[in-house]
Formats: sequence, C-alpha cells, structure tokens
Amino acid sequence: MNGHLDSILPAELDGPGASHLPLASTTNLNASSAEKPLPFRQEAYRWNRGSYSRQRRFVDIWSFVLRLLWARWMYGKAWSYGGTITPEAQASRRRQLAVWIRETLLDLGPTFIKVGQLFSTRADIFPIEFVEELSKLQDRVPAFSYEQARGIIEADLGKPIQTLYRTFDPIPLAAASLGQVHRAQLHSGDEVVVKVQRPGLRSLFTIDLSILKGIAHYFQNHPSWGKGRDWLGIYGECCRILWEEIDYLNEGRNADTFRRNFRGEDWVNVPRVYWRLTSSRVVTLEYMPGIKISHYDALEAAGLDRKRLARLGAQAYLHQLLNNGFFHADPHPGNIAVSLDGSLIFYDFGMMGQVQPLTRQRLMTTFVGVAQRNADQVMESLVELGALAQIDDMSPVRRSIQYILDNFMDKPFEEQSINAISDDLYAVAYDQPFRFPATFTFVMRAFSTLEGVGKGLDPEFNFMEAAKPFAAQLMSNGNPTDGANSLLGELSRQAAQVSTSALGLPRRIEDTLDKLERGDIRVRVRSIETDRALRRISGVTMANNYAILVGAFTLSATGLLLSEFVWLAVVPGVLAVGTGIAFLRSVLKVNRADRLP
Repeated sequence: MNGHLDSILPAELDGPGASHLPLASTTNLNASSAEKPLPFRQEAYRWNRGSYSRQRRFVDIWSFVLRLLWARWMYGKAWSYGGTITPEAQASRRRQLAVWIRETLLDLGPTFIKVGQLFSTRADIFPIEFVEELSKLQDRVPAFSYEQARGIIEADLGKPIQTLYRTFDPIPLAAASLGQVHRAQLHSGDEVVVKVQRPGLRSLFTIDLSILKGIAHYFQNHPSWGKGRDWLGIYGECCRILWEEIDYLNEGRNADTFRRNFRGEDWVNVPRVYWRLTSSRVVTLEYMPGIKISHYDALEAAGLDRKRLARLGAQAYLHQLLNNGFFHADPHPGNIAVSLDGSLIFYDFGMMGQVQPLTRQRLMTTFVGVAQRNADQVMESLVELGALAQIDDMSPVRRSIQYILDNFMDKPFEEQSINAISDDLYAVAYDQPFRFPATFTFVMRAFSTLEGVGKGLDPEFNFMEAAKPFAAQLMSNGNPTDGANSLLGELSRQAAQVSTSALGLPRRIEDTLDKLERGDIRVRVRSIETDRALRRISGVTMANNYAILVGAFTLSATGLLLSEFVWLAVVPGVLAVGTGIAFLRSVLKVNRADRLP
C-alpha cells in the first residue's frame, strides 16, 4: 500500500471512541524495530488538519517555487561560490538543493510527496542528484486519529463499525501521506487489514493541483525552460496518476487483475479484496503477513534461500511485463514480503503500469534494434513509441543512440547493470529530444529497484543475467537457434527486413511529398568552396574597414599636431596603431586562406 507496510506508525488515540471495540492483535506486519514511530500530533503538519485554506496553500507552494528559482539563478553565479565555479562545488550545491527539495516536499504534504515520487522516475528532465534524492522520499508521516478513521468507514460503508467488523484495532499498523492501515477481524473470523484514506485528501488535491497547473503554465511559457519540455503534459500525467491512486476501488480492481495474472504460479501471493467492505476511500484486504524482503537476517532465520528469492523477484517482474503487460509500478521493498513457505507476497496496487500489445510489439522492435546495434531502427521505434520527439535534424540523436549502443554492447549481456544502462540512457535524454513516457520510466525504476533488492539478497545477483532466458525467448520467438536454424532464422529476418523496407517505400515517398507540399522539408547544403569564398569576402571587408579607420585616426592625429594640440593627438595616434595591427592581421589571414588547397 501507499503507507508502506514496513513503516509502523502507532498513533496516540484522542477521544473516547478508541475503546469501543475489542483490540485485534497489533502484530507488526513488516516493521523494523530500528524505525522510530511518529506519534500522532494534529499540529505536526499544516496539511494534516483536514480543512485547507487555498490562500495559505498558494503562499506555501509559490514560496517553495520562488526559492527554488532563486537557487537555480544563484547556481550559475561565480560570486555565490566565493569567486570561482568548480564542478565539485556545483555538484555539492546540487546535492544540498536536492536534500532541501525532498524535505520541503514532505512538509508540503501528500500532493507533493507523490509528485516528488513520480519525478524520481524522470531523470530525462531533472539532474541525477535530484532524482536520487527524490527516490528516497518516504512518506512516513503522523497518523490521523481513530475517530476520523471510524467516521470515514461508517460514512462510506453505511453501517456502524461494530456491525462491519468483529474487532478493529484503533492503533494503525502503518500510516502514510494518502492513508493508513488498521488490523481488523470479520464476523466470519477472517483476519483482514483495512486501509482508510486520509481525511480531506480530495479537497487538498483539488486545491494543490489547481495551483500546480498555474506553475506548469509558467514553466511552459518560459523562454528557456519551456523549450523542448511538455510541462503541461507532465502535469496532466501526474494528475491522472494521483487521482487513480486515491481511488481505492481502482486499487481493488488492480489487485484482482494482478492475482488473476499469477493464478497459475504458486510462488506469488496477492491479498484478496473484500468488496462488500470496500469503497473509494476504504479498502478491506486479506491479512497476509510476511517477512519484508529486505530483512535479510529474518529471512535467514526462517531458513529461506536468499538466492532463490532474488531470482523469483526478477522472474515475477519479467512475467508481469512480458507475459501480461500489467505490472507493479512501485515494487520497493516495503511492497514485497516473503511468506514462511518461500513465496512472494505483493502489496499496494494503487500505482500500476500497463503496456499495450502494440507498445509491446514496438518495444520488441527496439529490443531487436539494440541487439543488432542498428541506431536507425532504434530511433524509428522510439519515435513510434512517443519516447523521442521528431526534430529537423535527427543526426545528433542518431549519433547519441549509436554511442549508447556501442558502449552497451561492449560487455557481455550478463555483465550489464540495469542502473548503468538507465544512467546512460538518461544522460543522453537530458540533452536530446527524448521524452520517456511514464510507463517507460516506471519500468526502468522498477528494474533498478529490483536489481538493488536482488543484490541485497544475493551479492552475485545480476538482473540482466536473470533476464537472459526471457531475452533469448523474445529474440528467437520460441524457435531453436542452433545450426542451420540459426542461419535460416537470420536469412528470414533479413528477408523480412528487405520486404518491410520495400513495402514501406511508397508510404515514405508519400510522406515526403506531403512534407514538401507543406513546406516542412528543409534542404541543408554545404559547399566547401562557397564557405571559403564567403570567409575570404568577410576577411577582405574587415581589412577594408580597418584601413579606413587607420586613415581616419592618422588624419585626426596629424591635424591635432599641426594645431599644436600634442596631448590630444596621442589618443587618435594610439587608435591608429591599434587598428593598423588589426589591419595587418586581417591581410595575413586572407593571404593564408588563399594559399590553402
């Protein structure tokens, strides 16, 4: 869940209603004893009050934006570094600024915590220091009171809480910016957890997102920051994800879909949704405790094979992505646990990604292009995916892709690191017209997270090595690749490529003619002889200008000398000498250009 079941944040109860029901067990689901709980304090954060002032939020949000813009302006000023700008000093300032941004987003509340977590996937927009710091943004915040939780449950489900549940623990198991989780028991005896949305969250989102829309318009219209960046598109994507994440009915549907996709695998468990006790702000799930996948000592104490768990984590995600196209977009360690029988347990289905069949086909084309080091094929498939914007001159982009492919393929496949690959891709994207869709960035972040989890479980784990069987299956499309079959397969691929090019030629000619009619085609011709002639004409013109100035300054100095203004004559005399030197340099440059072959 969004509350991260590994973060146990007990609340101090306020109000007499806290003891209305017998307490269920307050068993720690996935808690670390080293984590200090945050007690409930209504005044802890201004946004934790349930009622919000638009004016106050406007001041808070724009104050943060203006301070950020000021810091960005100061970033390029040498005097702010003591007179000298060095790469080390700039890197240090970026890290300090990133920490401040993370802390300020936490103080600004749920909207900005989730936006920060979403931006932690956008290294194609922000410097890597910002992305790394935002990826640490954990919404460990104070819980809200039991009275508020009970009021939301009874209002949404339409019955007293005693009628709905046999027992209900008023102390939350976990709390986060969007909601908190309570342990409960049904009248049937089933153990469940109840996730309750934070009071006033929709009102807060409405206010904050309207203010963020104005900020997005400001950035979009900025002469420098708006160029090549679709800030309004990013804003729209954030809105869509945030509204979906606080709709618990949508989360329940996602959980059911995820469980169906793994119904044939006994090594993956997903909590069941109790739909009669679920609404848009309340979701009741099967209580399915386990050991947090990053609690290595506990896993070993339970006799579980850590190397096997690392492989299962990679296998589970590749199964989601390649077989179903429906994947968990936030697979951090708090959302994955391990049962005592060694199977994986997934939590929190508020943020899911989906890859459509056509997109998967285009990703396959990209994958084949990468394997063949074909920069043109990779570039065309990325344009079709919407991950690359068309510009007038694609040559620099093609060279960048070729550079990545050459470096990517230097080492054996099994030695590749997901983090290294994603860093290279994002380094190129930061300076080129790449626009990675949210799905792509979620996949890369999930891959990186799972690689980190896998290395924690098994220091020798390599995600690319685990993905090798899936890659081989994709490349061969299920056909054997040895001997004659390999040759026939290669010939068939080449024939298919030639036929595709031939069939696509009329369409490409028609597209070119359409662009020609619209005036979208620009012809760039470079002639070395013409360039040389233009440079010579420019040099001769400058030499003539200097000659005229030398004559004018010399005449002025002579006239002043004859008029006995000796000291005044020094000024034009000096200027005449200076322009004379410039004249001689221009003449020498023209002569040197004439001697070049």
